[in-house]
Amino acid sequence: MATAPAASTPQRRLYRVKTAAEFLDIGRSTAYEEIRLGRLRTVQVGRLRRVPAEYIEDYIELLKREAADI
Repeated sequence: MATAPAASTPQRRLYRVKTAAEFLDIGRSTAYEEIRLGRLRTVQVGRLRRVPAEYIEDYIELLKREAADI
Protein backbone atom coordinates (compact mmCIF):
# COMPACT_ATOMS: atom_id res chain seq x y z
CA MET A 1 0.00 0.00 0.00
CA ALA A 2 1.44 3.37 -1.02
CA THR A 3 1.57 6.13 1.52
CA ALA A 4 0.90 9.75 0.77
CA PRO A 5 4.03 11.90 0.47
CA ALA A 6 4.80 13.70 3.69
CA ALA A 7 4.04 17.38 3.59
CA SER A 8 7.33 19.20 3.84
CA THR A 9 7.63 21.63 6.69
CA PRO A 10 8.46 25.08 5.35
CA GLN A 11 11.87 26.33 6.40
CA ARG A 12 11.88 29.53 8.40
CA ARG A 13 13.24 32.34 6.25
CA LEU A 14 13.07 35.33 8.60
CA TYR A 15 14.65 35.41 12.03
CA ARG A 16 14.54 37.78 14.95
CA VAL A 17 17.83 39.57 15.56
CA LYS A 18 18.26 37.64 18.82
CA THR A 19 17.81 34.30 17.02
CA ALA A 20 20.20 35.31 14.22
CA ALA A 21 22.75 36.29 16.87
CA GLU A 22 22.38 32.86 18.49
CA PHE A 23 22.99 31.17 15.11
CA LEU A 24 26.10 33.28 14.66
CA ASP A 25 27.23 32.67 18.25
CA ILE A 26 27.50 36.39 18.91
CA GLY A 27 25.75 38.55 21.47
CA ARG A 28 22.58 40.48 20.74
CA SER A 29 24.39 43.80 21.24
CA THR A 30 27.10 42.75 18.79
CA ALA A 31 24.42 41.77 16.26
CA TYR A 32 22.78 45.20 16.55
CA GLU A 33 26.18 46.88 16.20
CA GLU A 34 26.88 44.88 13.02
CA ILE A 35 23.44 45.91 11.73
CA ARG A 36 24.20 49.55 12.53
CA LEU A 37 27.48 49.26 10.62
CA GLY A 38 25.68 47.72 7.63
CA ARG A 39 27.56 44.45 7.88
CA LEU A 40 24.56 42.32 8.90
CA ARG A 41 21.61 43.31 6.76
CA THR A 42 17.98 43.18 7.86
CA VAL A 43 14.50 43.86 6.52
CA GLN A 44 11.69 45.80 8.12
CA VAL A 45 8.33 44.08 8.57
CA GLY A 46 6.05 46.78 9.91
CA ARG A 47 7.81 47.91 13.09
CA LEU A 48 9.77 44.66 13.38
CA ARG A 49 13.34 44.08 12.22
CA ARG A 50 14.06 40.62 10.83
CA VAL A 51 17.15 38.94 9.39
CA PRO A 52 16.49 36.83 6.29
CA ALA A 53 18.29 33.47 6.28
CA GLU A 54 20.30 34.43 3.18
CA TYR A 55 21.58 37.59 4.94
CA ILE A 56 22.92 35.41 7.75
CA GLU A 57 24.80 33.40 5.11
CA ASP A 58 26.02 36.63 3.46
CA TYR A 59 27.38 37.82 6.81
CA ILE A 60 29.23 34.54 7.33
CA GLU A 61 30.77 34.88 3.86
CA LEU A 62 31.83 38.45 4.73
CA LEU A 63 33.57 37.17 7.84
CA LYS A 64 35.34 34.48 5.81
CA ARG A 65 36.55 37.03 3.24
CA GLU A 66 37.83 39.28 6.01
CA ALA A 67 39.64 36.36 7.65
CA ALA A 68 41.29 35.47 4.34
CA ASP A 69 42.57 39.06 3.96
CA ILE A 70 44.50 38.91 7.21
